[in-house]
Amino acid sequence: MIYTVTFNPSLDYIVSVDDFTTGKVNRTTKELIYAGGKGINVSIVLKNLGYDSTALGFVAGFTGKEISRLLSEKGISTDFVKVTNGISRINVKIRSDRESEINGQGPAIDKDSIDKLFEQLDHLKAGDVLVLAGSIPNVMPSTMYSDIMAFLKGRNIRIVVDATQDLLLNVLEYKPFLIKPNNHELGEIFGVELKTREEVVPYAKKMQEKGAVNVLVSMAGEGAVLVTEEGAVYMAEAPKGKLKNSVGAGDSMVAGFIAGYLQSEDYAEAFKTAVCTGSASAFSEELATREEVEQLLSAHKFNL
Repeated sequence: MIYTVTFNPSLDYIVSVDDFTTGKVNRTTKELIYAGGKGINVSIVLKNLGYDSTALGFVAGFTGKEISRLLSEKGISTDFVKVTNGISRINVKIRSDRESEINGQGPAIDKDSIDKLFEQLDHLKAGDVLVLAGSIPNVMPSTMYSDIMAFLKGRNIRIVVDATQDLLLNVLEYKPFLIKPNNHELGEIFGVELKTREEVVPYAKKMQEKGAVNVLVSMAGEGAVLVTEEGAVYMAEAPKGKLKNSVGAGDSMVAGFIAGYLQSEDYAEAFKTAVCTGSASAFSEELATREEVEQLLSAHKFNL
């Protein structure tokens, strides 16, 4: 079974406004509402690719109910812990000549709610996949990722971590199955600027030396790099297409890797699926569908 964890899910309210101007009344030309959050995005794309998962995390209030309803509409199983204090956040994204965002705070998550999440995680079995993605709200302990991995240590659960800087570094000793920094995040960890795929490779290997089993590095238009536990290094250019939406592309890459690996148990095939799934989301108004991914897989030439 696959599980995703999103500590701070959101309702993403995306509005298009012609010539947005501060200090005056602006009228929308288009409005969209999605259930958002990195782990949730992974669950949605996995479903699109034919893989079921259970979305875990915390929800609260009327917005939390709507997040659960929207995911249920898509056929995605949820087992969120319901928090009593506050509401799940609303993130407003304004699309105009420039894109702006206003992100909400989210509910107050107390110790009892965190304990309930650990009770849920205690049911995971050997062979399960757990995705930990995104930031940790400031109302929670900053050690949540490493606490979860310490709790599950030795259970043969394949844990995927998509986080930044200290959140990522602190889990490496627990040997996550996959980490997915982008090239900028990887460079920040080591205090360097990484512009090319070749430059990324030695630093991805350093993350392996610190404990990561497999390291997948996304590089937007520059493609991606995968360094595997077997010592293989795969590099790929990005598929060609028109960028429509960068939100969720990295999460889609994670979902694509998981789906590709579960289908083939081959890292090269998982990498191909990851690259094409991330790009399919970037080229679409919404998250990648199976058809969009398959089209890119058949059209894009990989030289692995």
